[in-house]
Parts: sequence; structure tokens; C-alpha cells
Amino acid sequence: MSRIQNKSMSGQWTHCDFCSEKINFKSPREFCRHLRDFHCTKEGGSFICKYGKNGVCKSLPFDGVSDLDYEEHIMREHVNQSAEGTNNALQKLHTTSQRVVTNSEPSIVQDQHKWTVFNSKVNLPAALNDPRLVKRETDFFTKTWGVDFYERTHLPSSPYLQEIGRGHFESYIRRTSERYKKHNKELENFTDVKNQETHLTQTVRQAEKNRTELEQIPKLFLLPNFNLENPDTFNAVFPWTQIEESKAASEGTRHSSKLLQEKMSHYLDIVEVQIAQQISRRSEAFFHAMTSHDELQEKMKITCARIKFLRDKINSMDTRMARESLKVLKLTKSRSSYVQLHNKLKLMATVHQTQPTIQTLLSTNEFVGALDLISTTQEVLSQELAGVHSLRHLGSQLAELQKLIDIMIQEEFHKHVTSELNRPLTDELLVLDEEKLVAILLGMLRLQKLTFFEVYRNEAFTSMKSTVKQTVIEAVSVADNIDTDDNNISLADQMRLLNYTQWMKLMRNIFQNLLTVLKRAKAFHGIVFDVIGIAAGKKNTPIHSPIEDLDNPLDEPKHLNVSVDEVDVMVTNEEYVKAISGLKELLHNICDHAHDRCVKVVTARAKDGFLEKLSSTEFVSLSKDVEKFVCDCETICGRRSTSLHGSLQSQANRFINRFHEERKTKLSLILDNERWKQADVPTEFQELVHHITSTGHLNIPDHKPEIERTPGEFLVVNDEKFAVVGTVLMLLKMVIEYCQCSDNIPAVTADLLTRLVDLLKIFNSRTCQLVLGAGALELVGLKTISTKNLALASRCLQLVVYYMPMVRKHFEEKLANKSVIMLKHFDQITKDYQDHIDEISNKLVTILECLVDTQLSRWEVKAPMPSSCFRAICKQMAKLHEAIIDILPQEQVKAIFSRINETFKKVLREQLVHLNVINNGGPQHGLVTSDLTFYAGSFKTLRGLEDLAHNIQDVWDRR
Repeated sequence: MSRIQNKSMSGQWTHCDFCSEKINFKSPREFCRHLRDFHCTKEGGSFICKYGKNGVCKSLPFDGVSDLDYEEHIMREHVNQSAEGTNNALQKLHTTSQRVVTNSEPSIVQDQHKWTVFNSKVNLPAALNDPRLVKRETDFFTKTWGVDFYERTHLPSSPYLQEIGRGHFESYIRRTSERYKKHNKELENFTDVKNQETHLTQTVRQAEKNRTELEQIPKLFLLPNFNLENPDTFNAVFPWTQIEESKAASEGTRHSSKLLQEKMSHYLDIVEVQIAQQISRRSEAFFHAMTSHDELQEKMKITCARIKFLRDKINSMDTRMARESLKVLKLTKSRSSYVQLHNKLKLMATVHQTQPTIQTLLSTNEFVGALDLISTTQEVLSQELAGVHSLRHLGSQLAELQKLIDIMIQEEFHKHVTSELNRPLTDELLVLDEEKLVAILLGMLRLQKLTFFEVYRNEAFTSMKSTVKQTVIEAVSVADNIDTDDNNISLADQMRLLNYTQWMKLMRNIFQNLLTVLKRAKAFHGIVFDVIGIAAGKKNTPIHSPIEDLDNPLDEPKHLNVSVDEVDVMVTNEEYVKAISGLKELLHNICDHAHDRCVKVVTARAKDGFLEKLSSTEFVSLSKDVEKFVCDCETICGRRSTSLHGSLQSQANRFINRFHEERKTKLSLILDNERWKQADVPTEFQELVHHITSTGHLNIPDHKPEIERTPGEFLVVNDEKFAVVGTVLMLLKMVIEYCQCSDNIPAVTADLLTRLVDLLKIFNSRTCQLVLGAGALELVGLKTISTKNLALASRCLQLVVYYMPMVRKHFEEKLANKSVIMLKHFDQITKDYQDHIDEISNKLVTILECLVDTQLSRWEVKAPMPSSCFRAICKQMAKLHEAIIDILPQEQVKAIFSRINETFKKVLREQLVHLNVINNGGPQHGLVTSDLTFYAGSFKTLRGLEDLAHNIQDVWDRR
């Protein structure tokens, strides 16, 4: 148990656990020095460790141990070091503790780490008692300092010594009595314990006495930073100012310097006594070291004799056994050197033939082989032939040759690309001299030159520009209506003089020629893609062939047999990824530039508003050609370019504006001249309706009827007849044109929807103004707005409402998801049309209601019968029925007359009450019954209204 406690305590070497003044130690060596100075006593030749509670160590025997065992005990028990670390620490500790400055060989005493009397010369007493001085001078401050004097740090002992009394040992004696009885039976006697206590008391008293004497010395001399070179320290030790003042004050104080010297001498005596005590304690170790020195000398003599004997034996073995074998080895090494020299000469001969070989390789376009030969030769020159004087200039020559090859490859590439892209467009071969192009590309990759992307891009841009310009020149030159001899007219101005047919032919030629250039660029892209893959060691497939199916741009045809095994890896993974990305971007840029060139042509032609003046058919034809070109480009480069499509979109917006304005103006003019009479339906409109019904698509048929038929009286839609005016037929055709335009130009579908809704709103509002608002009376000179006019307007509105769901479905299929919300406009306009239809129906009912109210207000129950009022009412009802029966649907006609009949019965009931006529079978009742019978009989003559003749007798007030 005590062992475990000691172990836990021994690791705390950074500070002392039993000193009142806490000092932090920087290393185990300083801690060991502290234990030796303040927690250790020596009795005879034994050391007693007192590092523990009450000055007793629990681990070290009470009798004491030797100096070396004491040091091992400190390192093992109190510092807690390993065995190897203990030995190293002891070596450092002994070496440091001696502090002997000497230039002689290490002595036995120093090797054994023992303190000797010679170590005392490095302190103040040694300097003051230097025997080399002739005499001791009376004044201490006028003497010469010793050469070996330097600062030595003395730790003050007073803070670490405690007042030791008997009470400190009572608990220890009680706790350790059993252990003493076990290990030493002689200690069972109480007298021996008493002697030990007496000895311990004497030791404590002696330590107290030594401490008292040392406390007389000022602590300044014991500080670790004591240095007389410091002015403050020097003035503190030798107060010259006080001495000078005392000399000037009085004669009685002139002896201050002597008093100071005596004080210093007293301090010296104290230190000398302490030193003498230390020497007496260590005398045994000194003699032991001297004995060990003699023994070591004897062993060294024996060792030297054995070394001499061993050297003689080695010399004999060298003479008899080694020299002949070494001679064989020397000859073998010479032969190896000759072989190496011969190989070196053959290598030099091979290197000498490098330049002619490079010229041969360059003549056959073997750029990679030439560059590899240069690289290999330079490597051989720098490693195997380094220092050969005759080849000292070959390295620089090869470097210049490599630069020349670099320039040559770039020029060859530029020349090849220029000739490739500027070939006649009629040449169907996509790539010329593939093998040469592959050799050039591999050479550029070998030189880590990836700038050929930019070179090809610039050449492609130049080729496209010249191709478009040449195509325009050819189109202008063959046009009959353009004078090409006038130099004052620019090419763009001449192009604007082309009519639509000529200009569309020009655009198709431009599209075709640009696609040819793009296909050649795609072929170049395929070859470069495979070459980069081979250079990066990614695949072992043959080089891309330019004769490929451009509908599958990602396929990799296989024709040229150049594999990875034939070409070293020249491109890293990072460079490969970067190069492939740049290659894709190259093809995209070329495709975008083709679109940009087309945009410039379109913009130049649209400068005078040419495109806005095109008919819908012409603009649709242009849109289809542009869309086809865009799709072809997307197939080639794998990405959809937007510049040409965006330019066409802006032109389409202008076209839609004009398209809408023309139809809005046309519709307004037709409405202003509409007389609201039933019109015959031309054959083309009836065929249009049949086409929509059969196909389900809102578009105008391409074919025209072969046989000219007689116009019909009604427009038949799904076996339903519509009596219409000419305006609604034109409106129906306009609506279908809007739908067909959205099919041909999908990008403007949302805009077309907005314009179509606006057109339908105009028709509805203008119809209301002209018919219900009687605006047609002034515009076309109608005398009155008849019921037939109202019925025709209602039926025309019903025709538009009939086709509204189909129009809504058509636009719903074309709109993007984000624009579907625009379909709510169709719901709103359908509601507006239905409200207008209801208003017209109300108007028709109101006309008859006013007549019924007027006639019945002056009706009298008297003969003759039927009365004139009932005759007038039935006559007007017959006229209204005749006017609307062939125009409006039968259900609507019946609904109108049902409302009129209900109004009639209501008014008649009120009039009977007013006239006080009741159904009592009297004369008046008979007269009323006769009129009612006439009224009911009139319904039987009206087609579709026979059911209204029943229940006519419910006009009587049931009282």
C-alpha cells in the first residue's frame, strides 16, 4: 500500500510537496538537485533520503545508501522515470552537479560524478583564497579578481527547513514500529529507538545551526541572477556612495571600508566552514574514486596488449588470404568498366544519329515520334551521357529543334484547318487527309498545346462569315430585279430588294451551306475527341471517322486503327476532362455563331418592316424553315441554340401585332357595314366546318372543293343549323386562323391567346352596341332593329359559344404549364357571350310583354268576339314566331313564348280582377272564355308551341 502511495506522489517532480515556499522546477534534474540539498543528510559514507512527511522517506531504508544508490532512488521513487531514463537522467545530473571548467581529459572522479575539493574554486571563497596571489591585500576592493571567479547560484536554505521537534516523529514511530520489528529485530529494544531519536535530534539541531549561520549572509549573494556586472547589483554589494559620504563627514567613520571588508571576510568564513563540512562528508568518495582510477589503469594496459595481438593476427590474415581475392575483384571491376565504356560509346553513336532521324520522321508527319526521340535523347544526355564534352551543344540544339517543331505543327494545323473549312461546299467529303490531321493533333497534345481549339473556332467563324456572304452575293447576282453594277448600293441594301420568294430561297441556301460547315466541324469534333481519348489512355478504340451518321452525334465510328498501345499517355485525367469540356464548348460556339450569322441576315432584311408585311402563310413558311434549321443544329451539336429562335420570336411578335391589327380592323369594318340579315353560307365555310367536325382540329383545310356548290341557307354544324350573318362567318375563319397560327408558331401561343380573346370581346361588345344598342340604325341606315335582327345576333353569338370549348382545348394543349392560367379568359368570355344571349332573349320577351300589357290595359269584355285586343296580341305573337322560328333553336323559341304566355296570363288575371269578371258562368264569363279559346287556338297554329295551348283556364282568380 505504501508503495502505491509513493508512486502516486513520485510523479509530482514539478514542485516540492514539503517546502513552505513553493518553487516550480523546469526539469527533473533541478528537482533532484533540490532533494539532495534540502531533503538529504549524509552520515559517514551513507545518504539518507528525508523527502517525506516529518522528514522521513517511506521507500529508502533508514540506515542510508551509497551515493549512486541514492540517485537511483530519487529518479525511481520520486521522479518516477524508467530504468533507461533513470540512467540518462543520472548521467546528466552528475555531470551538471560537478560544474568543473577544465580543458584536460575526463578524470575518474568526474566520470563517477563525485564531488572533489577542486570544484570549490568556482565560488567566492576559492577566489578570495587563491594561492597564486602573493599576499593578501588589506583593502578587498583593490585586489585583482581571480580568473576562475564567476557567478554561482545558491538557493536559500531558510524557506525549506522546518522546526523539527519530537512531536513530528511520534506518529511516524507508531506507524513504522511494526516494520522495524520485521526487518531488524535489534530495533525492538526501546533503548535503540531512543538512540535513534537522539541521533536524529542532533542532526536536526546541526541543520538548524547551519541554517542560522547561512541566514547571516545576505540573500543577494544567493540569488540565481547575481552578477556584479550589473550596476545595481554592484552598488548594492559595494555602496561607494555611503563610503564617500562617511569620509567627508568625519574622521570617525573613515573605517567604513574596513568594516565592509571584515563583514565580507565573516561571510567568507561561514562559507568556508560549510565547504569544509561538505568536503569532510565526501572524503570517502574521493578515495574511492582514486582506487577506481588505479584499477582502470591496469585494465587499460591489458586492453592495449590485446589490441596489439589482434592487429598482428589481422595483418597476417590480410597478407595470406585477402590480397589475392581483392586482385580478382579488381580485375572483375575493370572488365565491367570496359563493358560500360563500350556501351557508352555505342550510346554516343546512337545519339549522334538523332538529328537525321528527326528530319526523316518530320518528312513523314511523325511529329509524336520526333518529339519522343528528342525527349528521350535529352534524358540520355542529362543522365547517362552527362559531362561528355563532345556532346555539350547537342542538348541546346535539340531544344531549338523542339521549338521549331512546335512552330511547324501549329502552322501545319492552321494550314490544314483553313483548307478544310474553305473547300467548296459541293464537296461531300467531310474531312480531308485524316491521317495527317491525326498526326498533327497528337503532336500538339504531345507538346501540351491545347490552343488549337481557339484556332479552329476562329477559322470556323471566318468560314461561316464568308459562306453567308458568298451565298448572298450569288442570290443577288441571279435576281432579275436588282442592278448589281451600282457600286453605291451595299450588299445588304441589294439583299433587301429581293422579293419574298427570292429571299426564302436565299435563306434555305444559307441554312444548307451552314449545315455543311457544321457537319465538317462535327467530323473534326469526333476526330479530336478520339485522339484526346487515346492520348489520355482512356480507350483502345479506332480514331473517329468523318463519314458518320449525324443523326447520332454521340456514336463513335471505327475506321482508323490507332490504339492506346501505340501512343504513350500524354494527357492527365484533369487535362482530359478540361479538353473534352473545351471540345464540347467549341462545337456549341460554332453552332451559336451559325445562328448569329443567320440572325444578322434576318435582321438586315427586316429593317424596312419586310417581315411584318408577310402574310400568315409566308411567315409560317419562314418559321418552319427556321425551326427545321434549329433542330438540325441541335442534332449536330447536342444543344439548342436560342439566338435565331429568339430573333424569330421578336419578329413573330411584330407579325402577331400586325396579324391581330389587320383582323381587328377588318372585323370592325365588317361589323360597321353589317345589316344583320340572314346571309347565305358559301361552300368554303361549310367545308371548313365539316373539316373541323371530322378531324377535330381547328385549322383550314389545304385542299379546296373540286365542285363549286350553291351556297346554303344555313351553316350546318353537327346536324344543327345556324342562321348566321356574314360577319360571324368571317369571325369564325379568323378564330381558326389564330389557332392555326399557334400551331405553326408555338412560341407565340400565349400572345395569340390574348389577342384572340381581345378579338372575341370586340365582336361581343360591338354586336351589343349595334343590335341591342341600336347603333346599326345610324351606321347602315336600318329603319328599326327587328326581332329577326335580334334573333340573328343571338344565333351568331351561339355559334361562337359552340366553338369556344374547342378553341380552349386547342390552346390548352399548346400552352406551357406556367401559362395555363390564361385559359380562364375563355371561361370569362363564354360567360359574357351567354349573358349577351340572355339579354337578347329578354329583349324579345320584353317586346311582346309590352304589347300584351298595352292591349290588355284597354281590353273590354264585350262583343264581338274574339276581341280586337286578343286579335292584335295573337297577330304579333305569330309575327314573332315567324321571325325567329327558323333562326333560333326550337327549345329557345319555346322558352321565349313560355315566358310571354306566363306574362300574358299574369296581366290578364290582374285585368279580370280589375274588371270584376269571374268564372260564374255569366255572360261576361262566356265572352272571356271565347277570347281565351281564340288565344289558345293561335298556339296550335304555331310550330313547336302546341303545348302552350293547355292550361289556359288558370287565369281565373280562385276565390
